[in-house]
Amino acid sequence: MKANSSIRHGIITVFSTICLLAPSAGALDILMAAPATCPNGLPRSTVGEIAAQLSKIPTNEPVHFQLADGIHELTEPLILSNLTRPADFPVIIEAAPGAYPILSGGIEITNWQPAAKLPIGFSKSLSKVIYTAKIPKIHGQTCEFRQLWVNDLKAIRAQEPNGDHLNRLVAWNKTNQVATIPAAALCGIHQADGLEMVIDQVWEIAVLRVRSIRIQGTNALLTFRQPESQIEFEHPWPPVTVKTNYQAPFYLVNSAKFLDTPGEWYEDVSAGKIYYYPRPGEDMTKAKVFAPVLETLVKITGAPNQPAANIVFKGITFSYSTWLRPSQQGHVPLQAGMFMLAAHKLSPRGTPYHRGLDNVAWIGRPPAAVSVENAAHITFEDCTFEHLASAGLDFSARTHDDSVTGCTFRDIGGNGLQWGKFSDTNVETHVPYLPSDESEICTRETIANNLVTDCGNEDWGCVGIAMGYVRGVKIEHNDVCNLPYTGISVGWGWTKATNGMSDNLIHANHVHDVARRLNDTAGIYLLSAQPGTVVSENYIHDLHMSEYVPDPEHWFYLYLDEGSSFITVRDNWCPSEKFLKNANGPGNVWQNNGPQVSDAIKNAAGLQPAFQPPSPK
Repeated sequence: MKANSSIRHGIITVFSTICLLAPSAGALDILMAAPATCPNGLPRSTVGEIAAQLSKIPTNEPVHFQLADGIHELTEPLILSNLTRPADFPVIIEAAPGAYPILSGGIEITNWQPAAKLPIGFSKSLSKVIYTAKIPKIHGQTCEFRQLWVNDLKAIRAQEPNGDHLNRLVAWNKTNQVATIPAAALCGIHQADGLEMVIDQVWEIAVLRVRSIRIQGTNALLTFRQPESQIEFEHPWPPVTVKTNYQAPFYLVNSAKFLDTPGEWYEDVSAGKIYYYPRPGEDMTKAKVFAPVLETLVKITGAPNQPAANIVFKGITFSYSTWLRPSQQGHVPLQAGMFMLAAHKLSPRGTPYHRGLDNVAWIGRPPAAVSVENAAHITFEDCTFEHLASAGLDFSARTHDDSVTGCTFRDIGGNGLQWGKFSDTNVETHVPYLPSDESEICTRETIANNLVTDCGNEDWGCVGIAMGYVRGVKIEHNDVCNLPYTGISVGWGWTKATNGMSDNLIHANHVHDVARRLNDTAGIYLLSAQPGTVVSENYIHDLHMSEYVPDPEHWFYLYLDEGSSFITVRDNWCPSEKFLKNANGPGNVWQNNGPQVSDAIKNAAGLQPAFQPPSPK
């Protein structure tokens, strides 16, 4: 695992070319160099060239693609499709010796100037501190984005209130689909004009695009755009709570009026300009500013009967992905970032597959910067996933015998890693998943010795490591920390019924400083029947509730939720026996969990010595 990776971004934007080198020791080496910038400031695409080179390479030769130092900007995703290699002759895409290559889905924003005269809507008092630049165009279209990074640090989309402070709802009218908020929260705004509300819903958030504002005395009544308005007001879980003793918290985002604090930015798409309030010490004439353009940077995919196989990524950084769906359709998740396409309360309760069920929902899956499907023996080693709008790495279905080892996942808007089927869009999400073709199930996967931190910073309900219906997966010796919700989540379906899950191992992970924003949360969380699953020798500590949660006691070091069955939980160290066994099924075994567990187990959890960063001198 590489330390201090942030220094790698002080490099000029370059494009990639492929240079063939002489084969060495039976391997074909291909160097992706980084020599220059294109005249128009946009990189040439080498994705087609890579595919062309791969098509020429015999399958009885190992192949090394070596990426030179620099930012390799992609104008389209790198798609490795139907690339099936024998185990002895893999394709290895790795950093050249001593290099720190970055595969980037972003575009640099340059030529920042002081905004001597601010348009209507901005605070005139800030005219001497705000900087502006033209929004880049690609194929003649102005780029839209929801994230921005300045000198490797994520900037804040202009919001109110600032920092970690939140406002409180006044009322929530499900019948008329109206939210009532204090009028003062709008800072004088009377027109929606791209305004969004982000609302805290116990274990998730929702992003709602405001359609109308009506001032009524000291309050303001907001309505929202479709499709999210109907979904938001009809779904029962997670709940929006407005009671005498608790009012759901929220904040507002994406208005020029909110641009009032260092580190904030605002994009005026119609005018083709972006505005930024520099942080202390930032020189915008020298700053490196990137906005994300591509949703997916790399996609590995094969056919169901011929999976992509034996591909290795080693020492590569994947940076700057976008996700615009919340700007286009809102974002109303059910859990772990899986967003609802439709949802409603059941009356009367019950379905053929769940007699006590009180709600139904159909979900979509958030995208990832790197996605893998129909594949086997795919390896990510010593890679970094950072500065990403949605998930980092996604193994979605029909994968087996893959590994992610010694990687870093940080500054990620969604889940750090998401793995396995959750629910197909046309299947109600509580229906147990057990396909007739069990090769669909992600099986025998290894996630080990990774640092997973600062994920879920766009969708607070996302987690560090999110597993759906997986089988025989090993999650061990990871350091999972600094997260808004749960650290490690394994399972889906809320069901005691037989499904595709079994024999998973969550072992010797160090999970700490999680649950920093949301409620009904845990260090390690399991869901549904998964015979043979073992949770063992993990070190879990420092879960501290936000002041905005509805129930400051409703958090747990270990949490077996609805339907959890035939799971063994043993020898996990945590400061107290604060556990939840909610509507569990049969067959669970709890042995020796809590502060009495030996220090040897606690000390052995987390990154093993070979994967720990060097100690500062």
